[in-house]
Amino acid sequence: MNPLGTGDPVRLGPYRLLGVLGEGGMGKVYIGQDITGTLAAVKVLRPELAHDSDLAQRFVREARAAQAVRGKGVAAVLEARTEGARPWIASEFLAGLTLAEAVEEHGPLTGPALGALGAALADALADIHAAGFIHRDLKPPNIVLTSDGPRVIDFGIARPEHGLTLTTTGQAPVTPGYGAPEQVLGRRVTPAADVFSLGAVLAYAATGRRTFEGSHVAIVQYAVVHGEPQLDGVEPELRALIETCLAKEPTARPTPAQIARSMDVPRRAARVWRQGRLAEAIKEREAGARLLTTQVTAQLVDGAPQLTRRRLIARLSTAGVVVAAGAGTTAWLLGSDDGVTGRLTSSPFAVPPAVRTPTQTLASTTGTDRPPTLWELENVADVYSPRLLVVRDVLVFGAAAGGIAAYGVQDGARRWSAPHVVAKNSYLSLSDRLVVGTDSQGGLRTYVPSTGEPKWTCAAAEAAVLLGADEDAVYVVTKSGRLRSVGRADAKVRWTVSAPAAFRGKLLTSGVIGGGRLIMASSDGNFLALDTSDGRTAWSRLDQVDTQIRAAVNGDTAYLNGRTLDAVRLDDGERIWSIKPRGGSNRTRWGPVTVSASGDALYATEGIYPARLNPRNGSQVWSGYPSATVSYAGRLLPQGNAVWSIDGDTTDTTPMELDAARASDGRPTWRYTFPATQYRPLTANGNRVFLAHDSKVIAFSTF
Repeated sequence: MNPLGTGDPVRLGPYRLLGVLGEGGMGKVYIGQDITGTLAAVKVLRPELAHDSDLAQRFVREARAAQAVRGKGVAAVLEARTEGARPWIASEFLAGLTLAEAVEEHGPLTGPALGALGAALADALADIHAAGFIHRDLKPPNIVLTSDGPRVIDFGIARPEHGLTLTTTGQAPVTPGYGAPEQVLGRRVTPAADVFSLGAVLAYAATGRRTFEGSHVAIVQYAVVHGEPQLDGVEPELRALIETCLAKEPTARPTPAQIARSMDVPRRAARVWRQGRLAEAIKEREAGARLLTTQVTAQLVDGAPQLTRRRLIARLSTAGVVVAAGAGTTAWLLGSDDGVTGRLTSSPFAVPPAVRTPTQTLASTTGTDRPPTLWELENVADVYSPRLLVVRDVLVFGAAAGGIAAYGVQDGARRWSAPHVVAKNSYLSLSDRLVVGTDSQGGLRTYVPSTGEPKWTCAAAEAAVLLGADEDAVYVVTKSGRLRSVGRADAKVRWTVSAPAAFRGKLLTSGVIGGGRLIMASSDGNFLALDTSDGRTAWSRLDQVDTQIRAAVNGDTAYLNGRTLDAVRLDDGERIWSIKPRGGSNRTRWGPVTVSASGDALYATEGIYPARLNPRNGSQVWSGYPSATVSYAGRLLPQGNAVWSIDGDTTDTTPMELDAARASDGRPTWRYTFPATQYRPLTANGNRVFLAHDSKVIAFSTF
């Protein structure tokens, strides 16, 4: 949560606004507090939408109508009105776990809990439909588990008779895998669409997997319309019910009332939300919310000095409370902010030392031509995850459910997740003591790698892309396209500069730092080096090469690839040595360079052939065997006694290959074949190599 900024209202109706919870396609959501101390989520329509008088009037009119939905299983709309040309809606808060968090952290539901969930959600849909509404986006993050049972949030401001939703251009009209076929096809939506979503939700709750999967949104949507649901692991009786809910034709689906009657719910079903590990997690969140509300109310009623906005935000940030708001908002996480477990220390800058790197025993190459698999995970990674980041004992990557997640390098066990981190903006290691990422507002968020404990944040970063980090600062490209340095010791902006004209809007998402220089590559094949102390341009190389480029640093030397492979001085960019690719055509290029851990070897691709070079003068130690090729301009990854690389063409349907060759002479040794995919991040540490393709992550041992 962020403090109020310029242009944010201070009060709307009875609610004093205390901070910003988030921002979406329709509007901005604030946390508000009324005179009794009651907290509410207050959503304000975007200014560009508020100028549409018809839309604004309908926004308020239908929000007021939604107040009629008062079922036990639905988050209530408290108030809605227009104030100073600002239409807004206030909704209640719910403390508890979302269904998505519950399944991810505690595993699939079984027995009484699953039956109680199905019956409660069916009753909630019946109440929503009876009031003349259709939810339109029922999914695990929009279901909050409380001590009193499940509650549905974010039911749409959408009337069946006009069949529209208040979305803006470019918004997805349906969540892939949960929206009904008629929603995917843009046809008229009836209450039966919510029944389809309920079937997909119950399948997820029972198995922990989505019933419609795919490596791309279009594939998932095609499966919804034409494919069969994947219901392996669902008990037969429940499976039969889910299959009818997921019928392609709306008229073939049961009604919510029929679903509620068919669920086998024990007489004392309410106990499933009050006993066990899941219940304890819910109680902990609710206790924090009660304590917070009691403190605020006591100060207001007894006439004691009121909490300042900053103090209240600080208390919300340490209360460990997940608070969800209904009717047009999403589930907002307060406290750990990202569903990360662990207690906060007194200072966000009190960072524990880096843990030990667990080292894997090197494998034998005798009698096998395939790398030994240590563990593999299915359907966990975002297929567009920009990188695999190994930080001592954890592997961090973009999660399939959104945000980032960390898994143990030894066993692949899930450690923690940060759902609100925007993975595509990149995420970095800070000296192996913190992981840093950005939220949707561009703020920096940091976490202890092994535990996921949240540490310092910086809302002023306004980061669109993380470039790199050193011992002193994190370097970003801002949303306005400028370059910015944020200090690690105090989370304050140190400097902000505009990129030179030749690099504006073209900088790639990764930089390399060393010797007081931040070296970045551009999409049109140029290098830029900044002085990390003040952001001034130290030197540049304008080569405009048509290949993937990235610098590597070793000591006081940087290595730049392209038409030539150059070793340059970090300080001023002066060339130390330069070599051209041997043989081939004039279009043969050097791929990105990797420096060995000892610093005594360079590895790079010469066209499509791997090569090892001497860092002192660029002389080649070996060049790849004719049978050993690498994806054009691919990166070589040394680990143990091997050099790893990926070979294959993403434009072809031929399977790709992960190859391991001997570092001493480049002789091919191991090969792992996997389906062709555009995104296949590769990283290594501790004698382990990690590969992601599609939504799978695999750990191999090296030799």
